[in-house]
Formats: sequence, C-alpha cells, structure tokens
Amino acid sequence: MKIAGEKIIRLMVGYFLYGVGIVMSVNAGLGLSPWGVFSQGMSVQLGMTLGTAVMASGAVILIFDILLGERIGWGTVGNVYFIGTFIDLIDASGFIPVFDSIFLRLLQVILSLAVVSMATYLYLSAQMGSGPRDGLMVALTKRTGKPVGLIRTIIETAALIAGYLMGGIVGWGTLIMSLGIGPCIQFTFKVFKFDVRQVTHRTIDQDIALLLKNKEQ
Repeated sequence: MKIAGEKIIRLMVGYFLYGVGIVMSVNAGLGLSPWGVFSQGMSVQLGMTLGTAVMASGAVILIFDILLGERIGWGTVGNVYFIGTFIDLIDASGFIPVFDSIFLRLLQVILSLAVVSMATYLYLSAQMGSGPRDGLMVALTKRTGKPVGLIRTIIETAALIAGYLMGGIVGWGTLIMSLGIGPCIQFTFKVFKFDVRQVTHRTIDQDIALLLKNKEQ
C-alpha cells in the first residue's frame, strides 16, 4: 500500500506539473508548445476549453497507442483526465503570471520545457502506464531503436503542423519548444538515470487478471 501510495503521489505531481508547464507556455504569449497548438486547434474547431481539448486529443491518441501495441495502465487513463483538468484549474486560478517583458516571456517558455520534462519523468517512472502522448513516444522508441529525443522531436513537429492547420497559434516560442523538448526530456532522463526502453508498466489488464485470480481463490 505504501508503494502504491507513493506511485499515485508521483503520478499526480507529474500531472500537475504538466498542467503548469502548458499554462506557462500559453501565458508567455510567444506561441504554444506543439501539443498546445494541436489542442488549441481542436478547441478552435470544436468550441471547447483548452483543457477539454487536451482530454479529447489524449483520448484519440490513446487509440493509436493501442494499435501500436502499448498496454494501458491506470496512469494512462489518469493522464487523459487529470492533465486537462489541471490546465483549466491552473488557468482559472491565475497563479501563473503574464509578463510584458519579452525577456521574462522568453524565460517562461524555457522554464516550461524544464517543468514538462520533469513532469514526464515523474509519471513515467511511476510505471503505472504512459500518458497517451508519451505512450506514443515509448512505442515508437521501442519499435525504431532511435534515441528518445529524436522520436519526441518528430512527434512534436507532426502535432505542431496538424494544430497549425486547425487554427492553433504558432510563434517563436513554438519553435523553441519544438526543437527543445526532445533534448530537454532526454537530458532529464539522463540526470535521473532513467532508461525509458526498460520501463515495465503495470497495466489494467494485469490488475483485472490478478483480481479475478484472487476472487477464485
């Protein structure tokens, strides 16, 4: 129970930090992150909040994860719901500042990369299932054998293009985040000696099978 509790805390802190990082990039006003552009494009097309769009896009990407053979954990389901919820709550709270200074806005973009990278490490290392977007990163890394930084950069670039075509806002901050997110995550993983290729997530089907087995006994 203690280990399970620690993992849940790690997951929730990761989700919260992910929400913080996304709102930081939005408030910087220099263009959204690639997935932010994608989600904003969805919000423009479907008339929903950014957080709701993040949830909706996460659900769609989850389908691709399943098709690529990624097994789904409780953390995956939590990712779809909680990150979008935190984005709307953090945005409504107003505790992430909006700066006039271009220097501070640029610094905010750079810091958002560090926050999102830390968030990614936290909830992936809980080993309770990748988020939909990171599940896609993990699946493609395993299948191709390429560095996680390269795979992440390719995915982010594809999301950026699709989001822009749907009406998402692109700026200089978007360029920084598109090129910087992959190396930043790779650096964070290296600092914590975390190899994403060796991650074994606890999946929902395993828990259900264990529950049924215990019930039979």
